[in-house]
Amino acid sequence: MEYVKLPGTDMTSSALALGTWPIGGALWGGTDEQKSLRTLQRAFDSGFTCIDTANDYGYGKAQELVGRAVKQAGNRDRILLSDKCAINWTQDGSLYRDGSRARLTEEIDLALKRLQTDYIDIFHVHWPDPSTPMAETAEAMRQIKESGRIRAVGVSNFTVDQIAAFEQVCPVDVIQPPFNLFEQQTLTSLEPVLEGRDIAVMTYSALCRGLLSTAAPQDKDRDIDVRSMDPKFQSPHMEHYQQAVQALDTLARERFDKRVIHLALRWLIDRGETHLPIWAARDPEQLNVVSELWDFQIDDDTMREIDRIIAQHIGESFGPEGFMAPPLASEL
Repeated sequence: MEYVKLPGTDMTSSALALGTWPIGGALWGGTDEQKSLRTLQRAFDSGFTCIDTANDYGYGKAQELVGRAVKQAGNRDRILLSDKCAINWTQDGSLYRDGSRARLTEEIDLALKRLQTDYIDIFHVHWPDPSTPMAETAEAMRQIKESGRIRAVGVSNFTVDQIAAFEQVCPVDVIQPPFNLFEQQTLTSLEPVLEGRDIAVMTYSALCRGLLSTAAPQDKDRDIDVRSMDPKFQSPHMEHYQQAVQALDTLARERFDKRVIHLALRWLIDRGETHLPIWAARDPEQLNVVSELWDFQIDDDTMREIDRIIAQHIGESFGPEGFMAPPLASEL
């Protein structure tokens, strides 16, 4: 494992963070608690020191599993916990955005209890909530940080204008947009926020919901989890993305004796735009590839060839905002 200093903070992290949305189970076909705990332990053994979770990952289930795993490992002082807030749900489990002061105050208390800790290293507003004044959300986050319960304030899925409005009340330490070989546009749009600033960039969906994990078609469980909502996994787009994946896999084999999963993860590590990519896993065996990421780097010529392959095979680009963003309460 390689390690990085997060700009603008006093935190050092493994070069990859482990994402826990799949182990929460919701929108991923359920969860296996023991397998999830083994996955988290394998991550620790593989050198991961940052775990990213959220209250809406299984309605708190992922947070609880992370808390149990960290307690069992006894490594809280070596682990960065990245958590998210501003999501609520109805009695029937329908998620909606809720950036109110009351909800954020409730969520930090729930998060600390589930994670079995007295502080969280990075606490993100998961999605902006236009139904709540931005100043209210930002003030709540500022007060939570000043109370010592979190070390850094993050915002996820925010636009440049939304970050500017938030920072009128509370400075942002970390941003968390989607970013992978197939979803680059959101981070690119945030360049005005990053220019000339010492701000940490975490990014999620490193393997584009599994699309970049293998050159073989991704059919298993696709119709019962979040991928059923992703246009990339629907015809005719799926065929185009699979062609791109196969070409990228060939490139990885020919130049590095690796596979597309290695290329996709190493691409994130070697790009200057992101400091800490989040890679989600739900099975210990998925993490076997970690030890194979550190004996090569992607040179400039290969970067250009990757861009050429993507341009050749992918026409219209789809980010996750259009299908993963929870609705507002008024839209339910």
